[in-house]
Amino acid sequence: MRKTYLMMLFLGVITSIMAQETVSNQSHGGIKGGYNLAAVSFDGDGETGQRHGFHVGIYGESFISEGFSIQPELLFSQQGYEITNSSGTFTQKLNYINLPLMFKAYPVSNFFLEVGPQIGLAVTHKEEYDGFFSSSEEYNPDSFDWGMNFGAGIKTNSGINFGVRYHLGLGDVYDSDRAQNRVWMFSLGFDM
Repeated sequence: MRKTYLMMLFLGVITSIMAQETVSNQSHGGIKGGYNLAAVSFDGDGETGQRHGFHVGIYGESFISEGFSIQPELLFSQQGYEITNSSGTFTQKLNYINLPLMFKAYPVSNFFLEVGPQIGLAVTHKEEYDGFFSSSEEYNPDSFDWGMNFGAGIKTNSGINFGVRYHLGLGDVYDSDRAQNRVWMFSLGFDM
C-alpha cells in the first residue's frame, strides 16, 4: 500500500515539475544539488556521528501570491550515519529518493523561509565496518521514510538560490529500533 501511494505521489510530482510554465516569472523549474550532513537519532537519546554525502535533483516552484510559493522536489540523497568507538567505525550508508513538498514564504524579495513534509524511499543501503574485528551483520532498513523539513535561503533575481534545510525524520529507519533520520542539507540551485 505504501509503495503504491509513493509511486502515485512520485508521478504527481514529476507531472507537476514537467508542467511548469514560465508566466510572468510566477512558475519555474530548476535543478539543485549540494552537501549533506546525515545522522540518526536512536530512541531520542541523541544523534550518532554524521555521514558526509550529497543530494541532487529537480524542483518546480509555483507562486500562489507575491510572497508565497509551493515547491515540489525530486531528490537523490545520500544519508545514513557513523558510530565510532574503541573497536572501530561502523558506517550505515543509506541512499534515498526523496519527495519534499515545500511551502515557501518570501518576507523580502530575495530571502525565503520554507517548511514542508517529505517522503522517501531507500533505494540502496550498505554497511561498512572499519576496525580490529570485521562484522558480517547486516542491518535491513525500512524502505519507507517520512518527516518534516525546515529551512531558509537566498534567491537572486537571476534565479540562483542558496539554501539550508534540516530534515527531521519521523519514520523509523529500522523495524526493530526507534531510529529517525536527521539531515542538514546545504544546496545550490538554478532556475531553468
